[in-house]
Amino acid sequence: MAATYSVDDQPAGENDSLQPGASPRAIRAALLAEDRERFDEEYSSALTEARTALDLAGLFRTLEHWRGVATMQADPERFARTARRAAEVLTGRPSPADEPLEVTRAKAQM
Repeated sequence: MAATYSVDDQPAGENDSLQPGASPRAIRAALLAEDRERFDEEYSSALTEARTALDLAGLFRTLEHWRGVATMQADPERFARTARRAAEVLTGRPSPADEPLEVTRAKAQM
């Protein structure tokens, strides 16, 4: 991935720009509170790597990953149902609707 902000530098046919909603501020605001610290740590690490390597590709991958997480978490009830379903698939047992989300997420490896 040859991520770049400059349209002139971007190879024809490649699209490495950020998707809508992928600004760090937008991502962090959309995350559940319990994920914000982990986002901050991974974002900080990606920034450090980008500065060292003089390459934005890893930073863009980090932001795109977290944009996806934030998109899933935009509807907390739907996210909880998704986590319960994933936990059930992985464990072979249904998770009760009243189970704390952090427990369900751990079972779902989310």
